[in-house]
Amino acid sequence: MPVFYLILPRKTSKPTRIEVYSYKMTNVIAKNTRLYFVDAIRAWAILMMLQGHFIDGLLDNAFRDDSNILFTIWKYFRGITAPVFFTVSGFIFTYLLIKAPKNGWDNPRVIKGIRRGFELLIIGYLLRLNLFGLFKAEVYDSFYLVDVLHCIGLSILGIIGIYILSGTLKKWLLPAILVGTTIALFVFEPWYKFANFHLLPQWIANYFTKANGSVFTILPWFGYATFGSFAAVLFYRYKKSSYLYPVAIGICVSTGLLLIFYSSDAFLALAHYTDIKLFEAIFFNNYLFIRLGDVLLVCALFMLARKFLTNKTVLRLGQSTLSIYVIHFVILYGSFTGLGLYGFFHHSMGPIILVPGAILFIVACSYLALRYEDNKADIKLSIYTYLNVFRKRIEYALLYGFSLLRNFSLKLAKLFGLIKN
Repeated sequence: MPVFYLILPRKTSKPTRIEVYSYKMTNVIAKNTRLYFVDAIRAWAILMMLQGHFIDGLLDNAFRDDSNILFTIWKYFRGITAPVFFTVSGFIFTYLLIKAPKNGWDNPRVIKGIRRGFELLIIGYLLRLNLFGLFKAEVYDSFYLVDVLHCIGLSILGIIGIYILSGTLKKWLLPAILVGTTIALFVFEPWYKFANFHLLPQWIANYFTKANGSVFTILPWFGYATFGSFAAVLFYRYKKSSYLYPVAIGICVSTGLLLIFYSSDAFLALAHYTDIKLFEAIFFNNYLFIRLGDVLLVCALFMLARKFLTNKTVLRLGQSTLSIYVIHFVILYGSFTGLGLYGFFHHSMGPIILVPGAILFIVACSYLALRYEDNKADIKLSIYTYLNVFRKRIEYALLYGFSLLRNFSLKLAKLFGLIKN
């Protein structure tokens, strides 16, 4: 009988001091280069969105008083949420895109981004689907309206397009196109704001105009995503600089304050010296540049506090924004069933009930989203299994029905002598 010997590897020697030091420094560098503050901004933005949607949807009109200082402050900060969310979405996607070692179509992030963009578009439409309407073979008009997920998905596809077109050219061209897109969309907003896009099919026109009820439109919101993308390119190129954060914070604070307090006067001066009505129109409704200033100040604050923004729960919330958004849409607006808090308590609640209700709503959505993320793989497997079983049963029913129809046809043909036995 042959004898088999188990050859064991020799016991490795202990690592040297240099190897231990190198390992520790690698971990330190990895931790320091990870942008925790960006996930913290996303977490803040999604929580602000939850309370904003809840209060705005359920607050009684009697309490919507612009002379009330508390309501005015809440209203102003609520307006910051969407610009921050679009900007950070563009930042994160672009940072991961250019971080990949390969360029152009060889970059694996390109295909992942295209898949992600279309995924967000599909989810955006699914959230506006009403199952009771489908049972009646009817698709309601609200299904075709455009919301934040549609715009972010389309923004990702747009950023990929700019990245591909400028990838083989000069390095400065990508950030130049990105920031140029932001400026163009913001400056020319008075020209396309009131266009009705009636020549386009309505479901496409909804991406460009709010006339039919869309909450967000790709114009001008794509501008915030491209600005975040522009910031990501700069941040990545200078990531090894020891002065990155001091310079970035200084630029964000100074530029943000200039945009908030002086951009309107600057456009008024341009209108006066050039006699161009476009600049005058921007002066009277300069919300895009002012909100961009707000975004820069928010980013500066989070960068200042970046060393304290390492709480695991906060970071997980920032990485679970899609799950939180979907869950809040189902609970508040009644996706799929039409049975949501918005339908039952629309503009009917006072602050005494609404404020603790908003806190409870935030906690519930966050908890459910984190629980989903913990069990995402099992949930997806279960859904796939049920869908697979359902598909097989449908196939069996179709085959069985076809067999019955075939046998009945043969018997009928024999009865009338159309075929022989």
